[in-house]
Amino acid sequence: MEALAARLSHLDSDVEGVIRVVMFYDTLMRRRVDLPALVRATAGLAECVAGIRLHSTGRTIRRGPDGREAAASSAPGSTTTAITLDDEEIGTVWLEREGAPGALDDAVLERLAIAVATVVERYGPARTTMADPALVELVISSASDDAARNRALRLLGFPADAPIRVVAVRSSVPLEKIGALICPGRPVKAAPLTDVGIILAATVDAARLPDGVRAGIGAAGCPQRSWQDARTALRFTTTRHPVIHYDDLGALALLARVPEADTRANADVIAIAALAAHPEDLRTLDAYCATGSVRQAADSLHLHHSSVARRLTQIGKNLGIELNEPSGLTRARLALTAWRLLDD
Repeated sequence: MEALAARLSHLDSDVEGVIRVVMFYDTLMRRRVDLPALVRATAGLAECVAGIRLHSTGRTIRRGPDGREAAASSAPGSTTTAITLDDEEIGTVWLEREGAPGALDDAVLERLAIAVATVVERYGPARTTMADPALVELVISSASDDAARNRALRLLGFPADAPIRVVAVRSSVPLEKIGALICPGRPVKAAPLTDVGIILAATVDAARLPDGVRAGIGAAGCPQRSWQDARTALRFTTTRHPVIHYDDLGALALLARVPEADTRANADVIAIAALAAHPEDLRTLDAYCATGSVRQAADSLHLHHSSVARRLTQIGKNLGIELNEPSGLTRARLALTAWRLLDD
């Protein structure tokens, strides 16, 4: 390998050089080298510091031309290339030079990126965020036994006996992006199912969810139960509250268990369904139910409180509910929530 690197460093032809770069990395891959060996070989070939960083683990490997770990540097590499696996960017490779990039730097980094992706895929679970939906279904299915579920988790890259948190998602934002945001540097997998996206994660930072995402978050523990809870929580999400933790629902979660026929037959729910034909009234009631205050509802709607009060009086008459009474406000909240569950 060292002899081949020496020959490559004295090439005069860029075309011949590119061919020999390909041969160089083909030789490395046939020898089944690991990531540190890839970086050391690349640094020796390019005669400068080379580096690799994987997004999923946050792992960074930097080596100098002598093969030793390079001193920390805040300067970015003069040339960088993305590592992709299954059409997803999983990391970056780079070369650090004092001056202009070398003639073969692009070719070297291209082959290094391919080699890194091959090593990542070969030695352990793929470090991409997207996962095989069949494996994910094995993890969350009530029909799976413990052995099948544990095997699927191992294939997905989750440590044995580690608690898994499940997130049910509806969004136009790509699932792999959401997964990488909410669980940086830890195992995370995402897959589209029939009607909703699912994310399995070692941890979930809900504050990092991007705008426009609706997400229900199950409690950590049994993936099957966490998935059921996450789906339930997702049903309770609204524009005003796009992210719901199942544990925060408390007794409200019981509404999701009420048979649909019983919910549709309820007089308060029927009245809310009729109110939905008037979006302004529905928004007013929603704001009032969310705040419990006419003035706060008016602030959120950017209206004068007297206008909101008059509108709520008329809404209460239409619903047959005294909205200014605590029991009436509770009825309206429950009816509005139950109607939304039907709409979901």
